[in-house]
Amino acid sequence: MPKISEKGVLMPASPIRKLTPYADKAKQEGKKVYHLNIGQPDIATPEGMLNAVKNIDFDVWAYTPSEGTLSYRTKLAEYYNKLGYGITPADILVTIGGSEAITIAMQTCVNEGDEIIIPEPFYANYNGFACMSNVVVKPILSYIENGFALPAIAEFEKLITGKTKAIIICNPNNPTGYLYSREELEALKDLCLKYDLFLFSDEAYREFCYDGKEFISPMHLDGLAENVVIMDTVSKRYSACGARLGCLITKNKEVIQSGLKFAQARLSPGMVEQIAGTAAVDTPDSYFDEVNKEYTLRRDTLVKRLNNIEGVFCPNPGGAFYVVAKFPIDDSDKFCQWMLESFDNNGETVMMAPATGFYSTPGSGKTEVRMAYVLNTEDLNKAMDCLDIALQQYPGRTMA
Repeated sequence: MPKISEKGVLMPASPIRKLTPYADKAKQEGKKVYHLNIGQPDIATPEGMLNAVKNIDFDVWAYTPSEGTLSYRTKLAEYYNKLGYGITPADILVTIGGSEAITIAMQTCVNEGDEIIIPEPFYANYNGFACMSNVVVKPILSYIENGFALPAIAEFEKLITGKTKAIIICNPNNPTGYLYSREELEALKDLCLKYDLFLFSDEAYREFCYDGKEFISPMHLDGLAENVVIMDTVSKRYSACGARLGCLITKNKEVIQSGLKFAQARLSPGMVEQIAGTAAVDTPDSYFDEVNKEYTLRRDTLVKRLNNIEGVFCPNPGGAFYVVAKFPIDDSDKFCQWMLESFDNNGETVMMAPATGFYSTPGSGKTEVRMAYVLNTEDLNKAMDCLDIALQQYPGRTMA
């Protein structure tokens, strides 16, 4: 029998989805499963975006330009320039989800065998994208004790070699919810200029910043334009994960021209998605105000409940809709599986993502779990009731 490729063997499975068979079995057994494992918002997609799809009128469902339609890129530029990015439609490549923006950035800016530094824990699929691109991930640890703040620049410098080509940040962060400050981004700017590195910024959660905290993008920093590549998506901002519509933004013309060749190879992003995306830019501010209020309530509910459970520690995140919490357990993978296989509280249990899948450093995250607060507060409270009892009953509980 022919063998699959080495890359196929090395390609990591999603740690977010690997427990799905256990959740499916739990449901078949009649259990109610509270899904805190994946960042699928339950917030309604904006009406204008949905209406744009319902009112589509064309005779031929045709290819679009590889870089995206001019009408959508023009509308996107309008959105980003309200944020102070100072871009033109020519600085945008429309992509099939934020995922493709990340892979195009890696393949355009980083040679095979070269290295990208990423603060960990990080979005698990960065490992997969790096594998697809034959790029080496060099993780740098951040710590739950200080809320997963950016590691010291001196620690970054220890990792920089002749093969280092880029740094990736996700801001606000998935999985930790940490919101990087202007001071932290200025420090990264100085580092990237010193060593001539790209700074990739994954901004999928830009709209989700809490407590009046300011979102800062590398696009807001002077003197870094040629180094910055923004990777974005409509998935979280408009609760439109199924639209598979993202973009890559940079003022570096070489990156745009090279990235376009990769975009041409996959032909084009979808026409319907771009029609919806164009309408989405006109979503009123009131939509985001309500969403922000709801997520703030959910965050406050979840963080308070977690920290009231004996032996649990959870930092209060500044953005996104995730928390990483430390539990008094021996192994987060075993615990999350046990919750689905062996535990229920009055027929209810909770699905979470073991934090080990968000680290590259062996042994890291073994007592940490990521939760997405994408359920209403009533369900979050019920999920926390389950978790509290589960941690008391878990055979692998450790001393708090």
